[in-house]
Amino acid sequence: MNPVRWLALSLVPMMALPPQLLLAQSPAVPKNLDGYSQSASSIEQSWETKFRDLPEPARIRENMRVLSAQPHHVGSPYDKQNAEWLLAQFKSFGWQAQIENFYVLFPTPRERLVQLLDSSGKPTFTASLQEPPIPVDPTSSQTAEQLPTYNAYSADGDVTGPLVYVNYGTREDYEELDRMGISVKGAIVIARYGQAWRGIKPKVAAEHGAIGCILYSDPADDGYGVSDSYPKGGGRPAEGVQRGGVNDTEFPGDPLTPGVGATKDAKRLAIKDSPIITKIPVLPISYADATPLLKSIDGRVVPVKWRGALPITYHVGPSTASKVHLKMFSNWDMKTVHDVIARIPGSTLPDEWVIRGNHHDAWVNGASDPISGISAELEEARAMGELLKQGWRPRRTVIYCAWDGEEPGLLGSTEWAETHADELRQHAVMYLNSDGNGRGYFSAGGTHGLEHFIDSVASQVIDPEKNIPVIERTRLRQIARATPAERAALRSRPDLPIRALGAGSDYETFMDFIGLPSLNIGFGGEDHGSQYHSIYDDFYWYTHFEDTTFVYGRALAQVAGTAVMRMADAELLPYNFNNTASTVRTYVDQVQQLLKTEQDKVAETNREIQEGVFSATSDPKEPIAAPKSEPLPPFLNFAPLQNGSHALTDAAHAYESAVAKLESGSGAALDSPGIDAVNHELMQTERAFFLAKGLPDRPYYKHQLYAPGAYTGYGVKTLPAVRESIEQHKWSVASQATVDVGGVLQKEAETITAAEKLLPQPAAQ
Repeated sequence: MNPVRWLALSLVPMMALPPQLLLAQSPAVPKNLDGYSQSASSIEQSWETKFRDLPEPARIRENMRVLSAQPHHVGSPYDKQNAEWLLAQFKSFGWQAQIENFYVLFPTPRERLVQLLDSSGKPTFTASLQEPPIPVDPTSSQTAEQLPTYNAYSADGDVTGPLVYVNYGTREDYEELDRMGISVKGAIVIARYGQAWRGIKPKVAAEHGAIGCILYSDPADDGYGVSDSYPKGGGRPAEGVQRGGVNDTEFPGDPLTPGVGATKDAKRLAIKDSPIITKIPVLPISYADATPLLKSIDGRVVPVKWRGALPITYHVGPSTASKVHLKMFSNWDMKTVHDVIARIPGSTLPDEWVIRGNHHDAWVNGASDPISGISAELEEARAMGELLKQGWRPRRTVIYCAWDGEEPGLLGSTEWAETHADELRQHAVMYLNSDGNGRGYFSAGGTHGLEHFIDSVASQVIDPEKNIPVIERTRLRQIARATPAERAALRSRPDLPIRALGAGSDYETFMDFIGLPSLNIGFGGEDHGSQYHSIYDDFYWYTHFEDTTFVYGRALAQVAGTAVMRMADAELLPYNFNNTASTVRTYVDQVQQLLKTEQDKVAETNREIQEGVFSATSDPKEPIAAPKSEPLPPFLNFAPLQNGSHALTDAAHAYESAVAKLESGSGAALDSPGIDAVNHELMQTERAFFLAKGLPDRPYYKHQLYAPGAYTGYGVKTLPAVRESIEQHKWSVASQATVDVGGVLQKEAETITAAEKLLPQPAAQ
């Protein structure tokens, strides 16, 4: 599923740097590592330095060659074979390892059809729905083993109707259609990939009365508008198709076992009762297949921002001289997923766990997504095995996971986490995730209590091309892209901000259902195009157009492995709550501004209704009424949020001040027996952000700071209960949410204060 074009699509090359910044730099050596006494810090830094010298690009390359040699989707023979190979590798490195199996619903296509029909119902064009092999790319010809192009968890259906172009198919696009007087009721919609997660597009289409949905990759976003087409360049070719799941955002994982592990004896929903399977049939197609369909649409020319890069005039429709016939039927089978779980038991605190994960399954060969990530993770494990031979023993238990079934819907990680939920809540201290990896800039997202931690780790890894710490390269890029006001803040801020996480990879259940501090990291932004979820994401393409020398695979292994070691060996868990508090203050300001924006929007719409600016429908037989005027959004009492934010800020400052005193000098008090009680309390801090009832209408998601958006999917919603209620004009829900979330912030402040009170006294100087 890898949303990793989060890296490649969001990053741009840095502006030219001053020569003095391009000189080779050694990473700054911190005095004492956070959470370490002086003696422990010195020992830890020695082990970390040894570790960072061990990962080898050639080994990462060989891992990719083996793991991407054949298509290995869920339930395929090579998927199981890869899991068994990974298991053998972990064991050979000296890890304790096993495979855990889960049993999940995974549909595969049985019948697919997209046709263009003339006014008499005669087909004039039939989409190929295939990706042809490319002669220079040897594995692209493995047609017998490749999954066809489709969207998993699409409803079965056979529908015919006029075609309407809906741009990216977001809720905002449908608002624009309403303004143009265009209805999709009874129609099939065609939407381009981008701007929102693919599963949102059929969801919103069905809510507006569409009977089917076609998705395609427009070359403006993913193709020759970005990079030369493969094989000349790395960009998606005309026949390339993006596969992917389209399950709804109510919960991740197996559609039949929400909230519980999909073990053999688990109680399952009937397929017809699963709320996350789409309501209408969906199929993805290439832009070669999309072109005749788009050409057939007449009516109004689309707004400028809706135009793609195809050499046609884009019309909204609905088509009048032709219709589209869409057919999609799946085999709704149960499949076995194979999670590889490897451990190094902790020497001192074996009941505290640091967890690292990356998935191993792919839609096809998956060199970039996910093999570039799992190949680095495996090299980390090998390097740690070498340290074990030299005498290193982690203080806490280290668990490395190679997840299966991520692509269809985070199946392996979700079912494992749900099965072990009680143990994880009791024992786990961090989850560190990666997915696909590329060439370019370091990026991190996750729990803001880990922001200072991951920045500190990334300051110790040197960019293989620029010879500066990877965190500094990212900082310079952000400064180059920022406004003048933002630049001042970035230059003065001690830590580089990390992104909040929504959905899209295996961290989701750990963050939002378990309440485990989590990070997602990787490199990218200087890749040459994308073959995301196509047959061309393979070893040949990756070694010609991505991280061709695998030096950024090595950098990923260095950052991730160092982070795991540092968290595993710390005497005091190195969470930092000042960054959390400052981030929450920003979120509180944002939702207050959002309410004002919604008030202005409603006022403007009401004015337009009065002035009659809405267009008449293009179909006089089915007129569309202009939107109804509505009362202005009411006043909301944000005092509970503000009070909670202030309490969190005060508690965070007090805790960090107390820790600074404890760490001053030799920091000997960090080695006292009482520190274990502090760590136990700190392990509750992320779960203090939880509400047992979860989010409104989405009880699976407990976290009140972050959640995937109900209508964005990958895209995060911060303070989601408040923010989404305002966006959806659910004013009574929003009013209650400000109280609930304010209470959660107060609870977090109390939990941090409880940890502070347990801190031992600094040793006398």
